[in-house]
Amino acid sequence: MLAIRSFAAPARRQCFQASARAWSVQISSRRGYAKDFSEKDKVAKFHGAKGSDGLYTVSLIEGDGIGPEISQSVKDIFSAAGAPIKWEPVDVTPMLIDGKTTIAKETIESINRNKVALKGPLATPIGKGHVSLNLTLRRTFNLFANVRPCRSIEGYKTPYDNVDTVLIRENTEGEYSGIEHVVVDGVVQSIKLITRDASERVLRYAFQYAEDIGRPKVRAVHKATIMKMSDGLFLGTAKDVAKDFPNVEFDAELLDNTCLKMTTDPAPYNDKVLVMPNLYGDILSDMCAGLIGGLGLTPSGNIGDECSIFEAVHGSAPDIAGKALANPTALLLSSIMMLRHMELNDHAAKIESAIFATLAEGKTLTGDLGGKAKTHEYAGAIIARL
Repeated sequence: MLAIRSFAAPARRQCFQASARAWSVQISSRRGYAKDFSEKDKVAKFHGAKGSDGLYTVSLIEGDGIGPEISQSVKDIFSAAGAPIKWEPVDVTPMLIDGKTTIAKETIESINRNKVALKGPLATPIGKGHVSLNLTLRRTFNLFANVRPCRSIEGYKTPYDNVDTVLIRENTEGEYSGIEHVVVDGVVQSIKLITRDASERVLRYAFQYAEDIGRPKVRAVHKATIMKMSDGLFLGTAKDVAKDFPNVEFDAELLDNTCLKMTTDPAPYNDKVLVMPNLYGDILSDMCAGLIGGLGLTPSGNIGDECSIFEAVHGSAPDIAGKALANPTALLLSSIMMLRHMELNDHAAKIESAIFATLAEGKTLTGDLGGKAKTHEYAGAIIARL
């Protein structure tokens, strides 16, 4: 036993020293961020501009599997609606440079230049040494907030009615920081990184978003009763940020209570924006998608200060690729989030109304929604309602 202790102690010292170095690197990279938010209207605004042709250019990542088919539906519907958008297709085939997964320089330049991108589903290659492409994109463009609204779809019945939740997830740290190591054989330590600066920027964005969409309340979801320092820092920062938004009511709730209450009755959450650290948001946002019928009906936006990427979060479904069976609703609703982010609200409302009317009618739905329509037939029905 003494021998084990004498071995484990220096191993722990080395691990904690490495952890401290990792902390100092990540925290120093964010140091000074809070001062940038002295004016809350600076948080994650769209900075793009129309070209000489009167159109905004959007980088388009069609994705894998069914991605090109559902992307075509978006392009067809936007064209029919007269949305002032032109598409710039970009390639995100992963590359390993110095042992790190990255994407083409031209793609990075396109998204940085256009300030906004729309992304279909991506499949991460298995056994080729690449990390998740979705994670690579978030890190490359510092997309600090993931926004996931979940709204009941008239015409598609689930056990829950009138769901209208909005979740905002911190997107850069927490358990997903990737700081983990072996302490001794059979013992692995994973470090949950929470910083005040990263917490403040996502919390400030959550309050701003609540004001923008007319929701009177923001609720922080946490587990500070157990993780008193990490979640305690997130919760304490939330209370501080709330003081800058006197017109928005703030409260907090434990993660397990939120899960229980939302699956019992989600209606009380319809007037709130929920904001939470990374892992909680990953789990809770998919749970909320289940309340409305799954990821095929759920939009998503990854928000950054300089640029933002809106995406369908479902899989690439290679088994049905090329068969015109795919449901483009999630990507369509994500594109509507994109239009609203760009302040093209009239075009967003026009397209959204046509989508929901088509779904409510129930005559031209894809197979996953109980219909028999092909992908292009469903898109055509939406176009007919514009």
